Amino acid sequence: MAKKAKLIVSDLHLGIGRILKDGTQNTFEEFYFDEKFVEFLHFYSSKDYSDHDVELILNGDILNLLQVDYRGHYLTVITEDVSLEKTKRIVEGHPKFFKAIKKFVSKEGNSVTWVVGNHDQDLLWPAVRAYLNEVLGTDIRFKNIVYFFDGVHVEHGHMHEAANRLDSKKFFLRKDVAEPILNLPFGSLFFVDLVLKIKQEYPHVDKIRPFERMMRWALFNEFKMTLKWVLNLGLFFLRILFGQDNKRNYGIKNLTKIVLESAVFPDLSSAAKKILEDDRTHTVVFGHTHVYQYRQYQDGKEYFNSGTWTDLTSLDISTLGKVTKMTYVLIEYPDDKDRPFGRLKEWHGYHKVEADVAIS
Repeated sequence: MAKKAKLIVSDLHLGIGRILKDGTQNTFEEFYFDEKFVEFLHFYSSKDYSDHDVELILNGDILNLLQVDYRGHYLTVITEDVSLEKTKRIVEGHPKFFKAIKKFVSKEGNSVTWVVGNHDQDLLWPAVRAYLNEVLGTDIRFKNIVYFFDGVHVEHGHMHEAANRLDSKKFFLRKDVAEPILNLPFGSLFFVDLVLKIKQEYPHVDKIRPFERMMRWALFNEFKMTLKWVLNLGLFFLRILFGQDNKRNYGIKNLTKIVLESAVFPDLSSAAKKILEDDRTHTVVFGHTHVYQYRQYQDGKEYFNSGTWTDLTSLDISTLGKVTKMTYVLIEYPDDKDRPFGRLKEWHGYHKVEADVAIS
């Protein structure tokens, strides 16, 4: 019997590529590591892993579809055709990435599982799934919310946060619309209607942590800009509460809960600990927060957060500056153990003598 291993990555945030068709750089692109990802899958398909059946688990927000325009517009009314066109543009913008996965799954025993996140909610459409199956030449195992295997609970993590939680009973809106549209959570509307407008001037604004320290800096150094966007934030909430769009009715009670629970970098360890109370589960793996994490609890139970492969800017003195760690979780099945075990890893890649500088 072949040995088994599972690779869990999340929050890669692929856009439409670093270079736009007119030759200019795409400041909205967040994934610069296509070649590193090619090497990553090559490593886990050869040498020490050549005799393994390796499963690649894409744990949400692999595609940053919220940040891809549709014919020049960023939409919150998203049909199946809109999602499909945006997905095709991402595939065209990252040919090496998708060819690497196709080559990976061509090895007998290897497979791909894709868990839906809040930035790639478009994966819920059948046409998008069929297209990605065609591109990768395999039948992807799609999971809408949770992937559970061998005592391991894998979930993107947005369902444990009020602002980004999907309605699991109503993924699509069909009432009072010409054709079905995605039932976007509040956080997605907030991102498209407000955050994207800020990112057009400050592309890295949602990649700075701690957020509170950034806000203090902005108040002293960019006061007019900060005041402008605070006012825009107020107008956004008024539109949500009193606007004419009755397809999504959040209400004051729900909005209050969302505001009280909201965090730019939420800590999901409490949610993981609650899941681990189930005797059937010994390991929980989340993404979503963009902050890699490991926690160990009683009886050998463990929580991992796989972090992100995108750049973050830290304002903490201990980690001041731009931080990039291509972190992932490796699940292995030791011969002398009765359960699989995870390890939080960082991919360094093969040695390169030069590389393009990422501009954002």
